[in-house]
Amino acid sequence: MDHPDFFLLAIVWMVLWGAVGGVWIRRAYFARDLDVTAARDVGVAIGAATGPFGLVPLYLKTPKLTRGWRMLPWAGVALVFLAAFAVSDPDNACVSSGSFVASQIANGLIMGTIYGLMALGLALIFSIIGVVSFSHGEFYMIGGMIVYYMTSVWLPEAGPIVAVIVACLATFAIGAAFERMFLTPIYAGKVERPNEYAILVTFGLAFFLQYLVQALSGANPVKAKPFFELPHSEFPTGGAILSTSRSNITLFDTISISTPRLTAAILSVVMLMALIWFLYRTWIGKALRATAQDRQAAAVAGINPGLMNMIAFGLGCMLAGLAGAVLVQAFSWLPQTGAIPALRAFVIIVLGGLGSLPGAFIGGIILGLVEAAGAGCVPDPTRAAAYLPAYGMIILTLVLLLKPQGLFGRKQ
Repeated sequence: MDHPDFFLLAIVWMVLWGAVGGVWIRRAYFARDLDVTAARDVGVAIGAATGPFGLVPLYLKTPKLTRGWRMLPWAGVALVFLAAFAVSDPDNACVSSGSFVASQIANGLIMGTIYGLMALGLALIFSIIGVVSFSHGEFYMIGGMIVYYMTSVWLPEAGPIVAVIVACLATFAIGAAFERMFLTPIYAGKVERPNEYAILVTFGLAFFLQYLVQALSGANPVKAKPFFELPHSEFPTGGAILSTSRSNITLFDTISISTPRLTAAILSVVMLMALIWFLYRTWIGKALRATAQDRQAAAVAGINPGLMNMIAFGLGCMLAGLAGAVLVQAFSWLPQTGAIPALRAFVIIVLGGLGSLPGAFIGGIILGLVEAAGAGCVPDPTRAAAYLPAYGMIILTLVLLLKPQGLFGRKQ
């Protein structure tokens, strides 16, 4: 029997006591001249997870808030939330079907890897140039469009890998050219209000690219063929460890994974490994990291910051284009396709911490898991798909309220 009112009351309880804990515990630490850096976050978490039963001992004892104190209460909040949901809707597939939950987690990890790849480009641009590119979604869209036309119209015999490489080169070239023409005046001191200028020119680039693609390709949705189609098979024969079809891979008769999404995730992981190698093993990669840490010191050491800016912006655009290039086989593609992924990328870099490359990747994984869980737990598929953008906005709001610098960001 469902008890939706119980779930609503549990949420109200968690929000109420979380707010009380955030204010009350911080005041207690401040009144006793103790470190209040994590007091509000811990108070919110313990209040939401335990209510007055945990807040009163914490208020009386005011222990030193070590890393464990900062992390474990949030695990308690998650457990309370899940328990309330399970009690309120015990027949939901997320509660009653372990195989469904396993499939959702697997698909969430796969999509999170691709989200992280796209957000990584935005974080790379911000960490080196200090600019948030509002045209990031359009490079995602262009990458997918290039792969579609390469594999379905222009050169279908070239193969998907060649098409993905062409998409990467094209998006890198567009991004690098734009940075040289429109962002260079910022570093030269020719712009009085550089932040506003950067927002305007990247917005302008987004509109230009979107409507240029629409004028060239039309407004009808397109979709590329799957890069690789697997034959139907089972390993071992007669068993249920692994079975494949053209559209899905099934593990242990439990986890069902879309073949196009799995292909996209594998290509994303390969590209992420290549990017890590590039940043840590090549001279240009080390120069990019040095510029991100201290621009002036890097210039003194002989690194050209202007060249690093161009490479960083081009690489960031290329990563967005790569994310679109590998996902065009899984979704329908329009000139307006980049809007929602761009919002996801902004949510991810705020969650992970502005300018943090590890944070961008981990933030992508978290968002992918949250979206998979949210979509799977809503019984109506139409409503579940409509709610997907909302989960990112909820995460964004919570991060801005509780930890504005993000998981791995630094306080400015």
